[in-house]
Amino acid sequence: MDIFFFACVYLVFINTVGIVLMYCDKKKAIKGKWRIKEQTLFNIALLGGSVGILLGSKRFHHKTLHKLFKYGIPSIITFQIAVLLLAVYWFFI
Repeated sequence: MDIFFFACVYLVFINTVGIVLMYCDKKKAIKGKWRIKEQTLFNIALLGGSVGILLGSKRFHHKTLHKLFKYGIPSIITFQIAVLLLAVYWFFI
């Protein structure tokens, strides 16, 4: 197997984790239960799950008004895309 396959599997996994965490946190918020820390959600985003966190936020209407999530997660995605493009550039040049 090559590294591209493992990278894709990892990204699917970590983004699925991000979506599930946003769903669980939304359900806990509705029920008034103990919540998932925002730092945990940001850590998942930094580990590559930023798209999952963003999609979960939009899908479940969760944390959409929090400025840290409204601007922070898209900033993380932009940074990750830039790093990915740089890595692809270095790999093929």
